[in-house]
Formats: sequence, C-alpha cells, structure tokens
Amino acid sequence: MKKIVFLLFPLGLTAQVGIGTANPQATLHVAGNSSTIRIESLNAVNSPAFNDGIKPAHAFVTASGDVTLNPSSENEIGPGGIIAPINFLFTDNNFIPNGVANRGLIVNNPTASTTATGLISKVNFSAAATALIEVKYSISVLLSSTDLNVSLTPFNDISARIYKIYFCIDINNDGLDATELSKKYGLNAQNYSSDNQGILGYTYTNGHGYTTIPSGNHSLHFFAETIDGVSKFTSAGFGGAEDLLRIRIYN
Repeated sequence: MKKIVFLLFPLGLTAQVGIGTANPQATLHVAGNSSTIRIESLNAVNSPAFNDGIKPAHAFVTASGDVTLNPSSENEIGPGGIIAPINFLFTDNNFIPNGVANRGLIVNNPTASTTATGLISKVNFSAAATALIEVKYSISVLLSSTDLNVSLTPFNDISARIYKIYFCIDINNDGLDATELSKKYGLNAQNYSSDNQGILGYTYTNGHGYTTIPSGNHSLHFFAETIDGVSKFTSAGFGGAEDLLRIRIYN
C-alpha cells in the first residue's frame, strides 16, 4: 500500500532552499563546484538571436527580476536597451598573407608618383541585427628602397616616407561604392626617415575604429597608402611578420 505524505507549511513562512547543501546561505542556494542552473527558454534553440550555441551568451535581469538574454529598454521591451551584449565575432592572428620571405602584402610607390594605395586584406563578417561594431588591428610593416618582390634594400637617400593604414566597411558585401570608400575607419600613420645609411626592420602599427551597421553580411577592406618625395621609390610590405585582427559586435 502506497503512503502519501502531505507537508504543510504555515502561510508567510520565509525559508531558504538548498540544493546540494543542508545549510543554504540564500533564498536559493545551489552548492557544488560544478553545479549549474539550466533555463531552457534561453538556450540556442529558443533564443537563437542572442545565443548562437557556440560562445556563452550574456544574461540580463529585468525590473521584474526575470533573467533574459534580451537587453531591456526603459519599458522592458527589447532589444535596444541601454546595455547590450558583446559578441566576439572572431580573432585572426594572420589575416594578411605573409608573402615571400615574410615580407607581407606589398604596395609599391614608383618614382613617377608620390602616393600609392593598395588593398591588403578583405575580411567577411555577419551581424544578426543592427549593432555597433568595433575593430582593432595590429600590422607589421617593412620598408625598402627596392621592390620587395625582388630584393630588400635599406634607404640611403636622406628622405622621409609616410605610410597609412585604414579600413572601409562594405555594407551587404556587394562591393565598395563611392560613399563607403570615402569613409576611412581606424586610420593610423607612421613616418620613416633615413640618413645616409638606413636600416632594415619591421615597424608596427595599431588601429581602432567603430561604427553602427545593419543586419546582414558585410566585409572589411583594409588599405595601405604610402607617401614619398618626387622621384623617390618606396616598397612597403604589410603583415609579413605579425598581424592581428579582432572584431567584436555590440547588439
């Protein structure tokens, strides 16, 4: 014969519940070094817009005390709240080809001109919703007075060179139009000057830029520009030794 036991508690009783502990220290205390709490409404199946199932998703607490992945606005109807989750899209430690003898992607500035610009990398990425994107990069640069595709030669012409690095954002990844090409993000530049005897070696440039993007598939286009004097030749290799790209998105 089965026995049914009824537990009666007086109304208004305040108690602490412990899971894995006989001495709870909070209203709900889950003990154990590996203990977890599962809320299936917040998993990748039920909340795919904020939980991709690969990286941990940020959790937020509404004014009512509800735990959610959707950052609430002032009236608790999200998304678009004051605080937004950060999604680290990826980190790439080699987003520019190393090239021959680790000289990188080469941009030559011939003697007939004083400026030269070249595309050194293109990186595709996606955004699930309208969001703020943040891009950080670090690129090594090697300068030579002869074409780096052929040889590596120090400067000895007592002259100065400038190189710039920046990126443009191709919305919808359908090719850069005039407006997109005119917006240069993360622009950084360095100056190199030589005496009658130059030296060879890598320099490093770091840049950072951010903007708001719509949902969809997009791409970053990294450009390098060199500036030198009249009748001067400059060969610059970008990303041969080291290069790092980090993209994160706030949505």
